[in-house]
Amino acid sequence: MPLTPASALLTDRLVLVTGAAQGIGAAVAGACARFGADLAVCDRDTDGLARTAADVEASGRRVVAGVLDVRDGDAVRDWVGTLPRVDVLVNNAGGGFRAEFLDVNDNGQDSLVRENFTSVTNFVRASVPVMPADGRASIVNITSIEAHRAAPGFAIYSAMKAALVNLTKSLALELGDRRIRVNCIAPDVIPTPGIGGDLPVKTPLPIAGHVDDVAGAVIYLASDLGRFVTGTTIHVDGGNLAAGGWGRAIDGSWVTAGEEVVP
Repeated sequence: MPLTPASALLTDRLVLVTGAAQGIGAAVAGACARFGADLAVCDRDTDGLARTAADVEASGRRVVAGVLDVRDGDAVRDWVGTLPRVDVLVNNAGGGFRAEFLDVNDNGQDSLVRENFTSVTNFVRASVPVMPADGRASIVNITSIEAHRAAPGFAIYSAMKAALVNLTKSLALELGDRRIRVNCIAPDVIPTPGIGGDLPVKTPLPIAGHVDDVAGAVIYLASDLGRFVTGTTIHVDGGNLAAGGWGRAIDGSWVTAGEEVVP
């Protein structure tokens, strides 16, 4: 099967993006529309979701917007049930807060689990029954570099993102006979409204990251370009995972965490 530029297109596929009101979710929705997809987008932020929907429509594609809480299984099932099908599911919704593990109470922990893990299981269970078995179906879970390293102050968030990576591998096996591909994207230092903009460039690749870098990875995994890719994670992090404990000093040299880094 020779590759052509058309292999990257999502023409007439229905892509569902959660947490689509801003940041990575909004960028993914807009990019998928520009590559030919119709969109189903959801979020709790009514105004932000309206802006994303307008961006999709400006690309000449159709969009269905749902204001809902992704942690609410009944709301998710009801909304997905109104869609004719789901060709691509992008589980982007999530979030966290900084707190030492011993300072997180039961309610805080439950919120982190439901927002970063339960939301994904809600949408997978609701969407898989209406996904086609023709090889076009793809699930893309947005995890984090924190799934692959320690995260002091974000222990539960990190654990849920790691759980999402493991869930992705298991689902890739369980859903393979349906020809549904399941993969992760693990971003880092991508400026978003949630973490702020103008992040310092300290990555091995000396350029600033952008939400469109994550959207590009989604296009790859959602399109025919990624037809034989499942159960894996694409790291969109400028090389931070590869760097491990290494960091760049002000003179451009590399030092380990145990060495003094001149500010």
